[in-house]
Amino acid sequence: MSEPLLAHPASSYDNKRLSFICNHPLYVSFYQRLEELEKDRVFCRHQMNHLLDVARIAYILDLKMNLGIGQDLIYTAALLHDIGKCRQYEEGIPHEIAGAGIAGQILEDMPADLTFTADEKEQIITAIKGHRRLKEDPEPLEYLLYHGDKLSRPCFSCPSEQKCNWDNQKKNKELRL
Repeated sequence: MSEPLLAHPASSYDNKRLSFICNHPLYVSFYQRLEELEKDRVFCRHQMNHLLDVARIAYILDLKMNLGIGQDLIYTAALLHDIGKCRQYEEGIPHEIAGAGIAGQILEDMPADLTFTADEKEQIITAIKGHRRLKEDPEPLEYLLYHGDKLSRPCFSCPSEQKCNWDNQKKNKELRL
């Protein structure tokens, strides 16, 4: 009997990379702290549902635009892009800057058999730094992460949308494909 066409869309190598990241002590501690800080937040939260939505949307955009970035880089950037959010809440450090530092440490700690190349690490860090404000000529992964992040927000169905201080130009007021 043959396997379904997309039974295993990511290699076990890619899954090991993502598992390493999500189980890294820095990731776990910052993620748990952020979860605690946002437990009563009525607006968009920055937990796994959001991170995976960003990854999936960015990957769809990658496929539609035929950029060839690849799932492992996209998912890694998406899982790490908001990891500095608690430092923004507690210390006033912009989360894209704090997150780039935390992500850099996690990426450096990866075992040799899972590590990204220096160029891939740079792409991931650049994407994290650029996910809040899109510069004029963004790198491809930076572009995907920015748009995946913004398109992941269902403002059109949010009960707190009227109270949200997010710029109206950025809000997703309608479902878009």
